[in-house]
Amino acid sequence: MSQFLPDFLQAYIPSTIQLIYLIATGFFIVGIKRLGSPATARSGNQLAAFGMLMGVAVTLFDQEIVSFEYIIAGVVIGALIGAFAAKKVQMTAMPEMVAVFNGFGGGASALVAWGEFQRLDPGLFETQALVTTGLSILIGSITFTGSFIAFGKLKGFISGGRIALPGQNYINLLLTFVALGLVGWFTVSPELQIVFWSLFGLALLIGIFTVLPIGGADMPVVISLLNSYSGIAASMAGFVLGNNLLIISGALVGAAGLILTNIMCQAMNRSLVNVLFGAFGGGDDPTASLDTGDKAVQKTFADDVAIQCSYASKVVIVPGYGLAVAQAQHSLKEVANLLESKGVDVKYGIHPVAGRMPGHMNVLLAEADVPYDQLYDMDQINSEFKSTDVVLIIGANDVVNPAAKTTPGSPIYGMPILNVDEAKRSIVFKRSMSTGYAGIENALFYSDKNQMFFGDAKKSLQELASSIKELD
Repeated sequence: MSQFLPDFLQAYIPSTIQLIYLIATGFFIVGIKRLGSPATARSGNQLAAFGMLMGVAVTLFDQEIVSFEYIIAGVVIGALIGAFAAKKVQMTAMPEMVAVFNGFGGGASALVAWGEFQRLDPGLFETQALVTTGLSILIGSITFTGSFIAFGKLKGFISGGRIALPGQNYINLLLTFVALGLVGWFTVSPELQIVFWSLFGLALLIGIFTVLPIGGADMPVVISLLNSYSGIAASMAGFVLGNNLLIISGALVGAAGLILTNIMCQAMNRSLVNVLFGAFGGGDDPTASLDTGDKAVQKTFADDVAIQCSYASKVVIVPGYGLAVAQAQHSLKEVANLLESKGVDVKYGIHPVAGRMPGHMNVLLAEADVPYDQLYDMDQINSEFKSTDVVLIIGANDVVNPAAKTTPGSPIYGMPILNVDEAKRSIVFKRSMSTGYAGIENALFYSDKNQMFFGDAKKSLQELASSIKELD
């Protein structure tokens, strides 16, 4: 399209394009910054999207060999798929959708590098371009298959426990070293197609073998890490294309993903190496048994819970994945509104790895218009449990399990948890006595200060709301 401009303007095109890329990068940075707060997250997402629109538009303007028929078709098809997903995908399936996004992002980067390599004569590539092409293929392909294995584990048609060959960790390390060796060989001999396709195939296999052995309890960390991988792959593709905006945006995504991965690991008191090579979870852990002696759980019902909560001074609500499964966020908000109308101080305690992806509970509660200032992270709320009359635990399990503090042999020992056991009373809303995603039993259920409210979370909360109304 630039060929239609006057000659004196064409001289300014390269510098103008880079300036617009710089402005778009500014939108990305501000957008990411605003994603740090629920109150500004929506506008942050819009700013980043506008920055990407600028980048795509100016890139298309700069390319003179683009077939706009395919571009328009891709935009229309992608927009229709996106609109359908936005309307139809349930909040419970949001982690799975993020995993799919990561996979497609990594796969797209690998395909871009492959397409550029096939389009040009291998002899025209400089060493840097060959290295980044190989790395984009490697990282993008690992992200693609790894993300879809994570999708399968989250969806449930792949077991959430360890699926591994004997010596799987050593096999993965060996395959990784071989893949890096193939990247080097490809850089030296790009004309050998067998090397290129061997790298492609081996990278896809590494993605499968890397995620399969990781337990379901570690999926929030895995999703964050794969998100970082997709950004790094995009950045490598940017080097292949010589596109500064793609380099910078990919690096931002990669860095943000690594930071979030580190936060998730700290929240679980585990190293990334331990997550990748020492997985647990999914219900197959040999330490899952719990010696409870002759203790039995105390059952409770809506009327009793309504009385306890209505006459309490402070109630803290701890949401978990069970809340998302039951789609009970609006019923929970109704209960909170009723308690607040009675003068009860209501707060929400959010663990960093509650749900199946970072921020899952925050998004879920925001959907029900829960005020942002009522959401407290683990470090903020833990000091308040001692002065809390009632804690309502809606579908959470592992993040409130006192074994993390009291049982050195437990797989979650040392993981920071919400100290709900310090409250005067805790009430767990749960379908059954089944274990959480980590596959270990919860001693809290048998505590003298705890009661179990069995049933579907949405139905139980609706019954609780009706009981509270009857007290008026």
